Amino acid sequence: MDTASTPAATVTTSAARPAESTASGKAIASDFDTFLRMLTVQLQNQDPLNPMESTDFAVQLATFSEVEQTQRSNQLLETITGQLGMTGMAQLANWVGLEARAPAPVWYDGTPLTLSPSPAAGADAAVLVVKNADGRVVSRQSVPVSIEPFAWDGRAEDGSALPAGRYGFDLESSRAGEVVSVTAVETYGRIVEARAGAEGTTLVLEGNIEVLSDRVTAVRKP
Repeated sequence: MDTASTPAATVTTSAARPAESTASGKAIASDFDTFLRMLTVQLQNQDPLNPMESTDFAVQLATFSEVEQTQRSNQLLETITGQLGMTGMAQLANWVGLEARAPAPVWYDGTPLTLSPSPAAGADAAVLVVKNADGRVVSRQSVPVSIEPFAWDGRAEDGSALPAGRYGFDLESSRAGEVVSVTAVETYGRIVEARAGAEGTTLVLEGNIEVLSDRVTAVRKP
């Protein structure tokens, strides 16, 4: 797989974790102070004829300490996860300008597109189904039952050239004249942006097509 660094990489992030961590820390400190005040009141008002055992106080302190440590551990894990995510996104930012292969729509500008089909096992026929941005089928054509990539020249069934735009591709695999599966065809699209989000790093392809980075199966130079 070819990799290359590009002069400009757009990276969008939204992070407010430092403020969140500070707020959580203040909340823990406030809760601990409240617990100590409640414990003091409890000591002042206990029955002198039936005082609370010292072991009970120890259990209360240990329980609260355990909860506090758990909260702090969760905060630390969130921080580490966020840092690892940012590191991965920074690496993916180097992909900007390259072409990513994924089972997603792609922008067609008149240049032939590379399609990577994956026919069902045992299929004896395959049909490429092409849909435009509105989801309307604009072409159906028989293709070889093979996993070898091939070029799509942007033509409809009647041979006329389709206009530039966003297109999606499905592969209908058949056996003995019966369709056994319909799968999305992987295509190459040029990466224009790497963006961090709640679901992970998203790559924005030409034509404002978004795809999660974990769905990318290959990257190449254009």
